[in-house]
Amino acid sequence: MGVIITVAQQKGGSGKTTLAANLAVGFLRRGCRVALVDTDPQGSLGRWFMTRLETDETLCADLDFATSSAWGITYETRKLSERCDVVIIDTPPKADSDLRPALRVADLVVVPVSMSQVDLWATEGVLDLAKREERDTIVVLNRSRPNTRLAGEVSASAEKLDAALAETQFANRVVYAETLGQGYGAAEGKKTPARDEVDSLAAEVAKRLGLG
Repeated sequence: MGVIITVAQQKGGSGKTTLAANLAVGFLRRGCRVALVDTDPQGSLGRWFMTRLETDETLCADLDFATSSAWGITYETRKLSERCDVVIIDTPPKADSDLRPALRVADLVVVPVSMSQVDLWATEGVLDLAKREERDTIVVLNRSRPNTRLAGEVSASAEKLDAALAETQFANRVVYAETLGQGYGAAEGKKTPARDEVDSLAAEVAKRLGLG
C-alpha cells in the first residue's frame, strides 16, 4: 500500500496546488508511481494534470489523477494507494467539515505557509484539526524571501508552532508559476535552484514517511 499525503491550508493563496504538483514531480524523479487527488472544486490541480497529459502523454506514465468529494476521499485514496507508491491530495480552503476526511486518511499532512504572518495565523486551525485526527504534520514555508526581516520573523514564529518545520523552503521564484501553467514541475528541465528545492523537499518528506 502506498502512503497518503494531504496538502492542506485553510487560507486561500498559500500555494497548495503548486506544492502538490511539485511534490508529485519530486517523487516521480525518485522513481515512485504517484497519484494526485483534487478535492478543490476550483480544479487547478486537475487543469495542471490535463495540460501535462496534452503536452506529452509520457510525462504521465507513472502519474495517475482523480477528483473526489470530501465524503468520497476514503474510497478514492484506498483504491489509488493499492497501485501507487504515493497519493497526494490537494484540498480546498474550506470549512472544517470538508477538510477533516482528507486529514483522516493522511499518513502526513503538509501545510504550506506563504511568507506572511496572516498565513501563519491561519495555519493554527489546520494544525489543530490534524492534531485532533492524530495525524503527523509538517509545515513548509512557501514563496520565501531569504535574508529579509519578514522571512526571519515568520521562520521564528513557525518554529514555535506545534508541528515540524521543513528544512526545505520554496523561494519566491517565477519558475514555479511558469512551469505550473505549462503542465510541468519546477524540477523538470535544466538544473536550477528550484529543482534543488523540489528534490530536497521530496527527499525530506520521503524520509519522514519512511520511504528512504
